Amino acid sequence: MSGGVDSSVAAAITADRRGGDAVLGVSLRLYSTDEHALRSGRSCCAPDDLYDARRAAAALGIRFYVYDAQERFRSEVIDDFVAAYARGETPNPCVRCNDHVKFEWLLDRARRLGADELVTGHYARVDRAPDGSYRLLRARDDAKDQSYFLHGLTQDELSLVRFPLGDLTKPQVREIARQRGLPNADKPESMEVCFVAGRPVADFLEAHGIPPARGEIVDMEGHAVGEHEGVHRFTVGQRRGLGVAHKLPLYVAGLDAERQRVVVGSRAQVARSSFRTRGASWVGEVPEPGAPCEVQIRHRGRPLAARIEPEGDSVSVTLAEPAIGVAPGQSAVFYRGETVLGGGQIA
Repeated sequence: MSGGVDSSVAAAITADRRGGDAVLGVSLRLYSTDEHALRSGRSCCAPDDLYDARRAAAALGIRFYVYDAQERFRSEVIDDFVAAYARGETPNPCVRCNDHVKFEWLLDRARRLGADELVTGHYARVDRAPDGSYRLLRARDDAKDQSYFLHGLTQDELSLVRFPLGDLTKPQVREIARQRGLPNADKPESMEVCFVAGRPVADFLEAHGIPPARGEIVDMEGHAVGEHEGVHRFTVGQRRGLGVAHKLPLYVAGLDAERQRVVVGSRAQVARSSFRTRGASWVGEVPEPGAPCEVQIRHRGRPLAARIEPEGDSVSVTLAEPAIGVAPGQSAVFYRGETVLGGGQIA
């Protein structure tokens, strides 16, 4: 229970299904910060959110506990986030958090408590295939679908997790919350990186060991066209905020952290028709080489038609049409229709 309306309604649905005495609400203390007073209320898992989660649990009449996961969250999520930006990559901390904290770590503790299922407020669905294996599916509500963040779930984990919001829309979830008298029924959405505390990402990174570093912005031929204050301020595919005057719109094509160089080019120059991923994980069987699928390279990105060639823990991806914003460090998630096949980090 993060303190938001989604996990609170998931708890309410579960309490109705299993009985309140059989349900235990758990929040994770992920970090502490003196800056939480600056928050706009549009993050998740902040210290103040633990209070909202406790109030929701009390309204439902279920037991409630807080686990301290700060050490694991820092080592698995925050430290990785900073290190990736220092390498010139664009990480996805929500994927890391789901893989290494909210499911792997929390599921282990749920088992220790004797729980037979772990319920969360994610917008996704799980069902059984004809062969008995578990499938991870997109949510019914495309606008809220979070299956992108969950592609690392294993068959063992899918057998134990439940996503009761997978068939609901956000308005339906809020209406259930109001009907149940939940105190967070109208709480704003969680939109930003939770631990950045409402400030620019670059400021957070510089406060955590990445110093500003003046460097060149160069075109695809290597000619200097501008200057910058650090590659950690950019991401591949970025168009706005480059500070370069040019007759055509320019996009970030690549980041060279070692030489502190930002490479830019026109849309046609920076579009990619192929790339590789590392750290591949598969929900079920590994697809055959050359298998057709759709790949999503951003949480809100549209699915792109592709063919994939799995090779050990890496995957070669060939797109049907070139795409902008194939950013190293981001997750590439493979789908076939509404079914999640797996994913990996863009390399």
